Amino acid sequence: MIRNVVVGKLRDGVALEDVQPGLDAIAALESPGRLACRVGTDLRLREQPWDFAITNDWADEVSYRAYDLDEEYNRIRREMFAPLCEQIVRVQFEVP
Repeated sequence: MIRNVVVGKLRDGVALEDVQPGLDAIAALESPGRLACRVGTDLRLREQPWDFAITNDWADEVSYRAYDLDEEYNRIRREMFAPLCEQIVRVQFEVP
């Protein structure tokens, strides 16, 4: 299984609730091979620079790569996240 973890930092002046439509859109995507998806904004329990997170679990690398190239997914990234975010980082790792 491949786990994809995404964290983002919003631009100054952007409220946490402004990113929720994008998170909801990611969670609602139908993607073959996606086993689980979790999205959320930071609870502010600790001081840190990240504002939201997305995790997706994929059956295999082929499923993840198909999602990464998906036209609708990339539209959401471009239109709903890019204008709001100062920085987005991603990591993918294998979960046995």
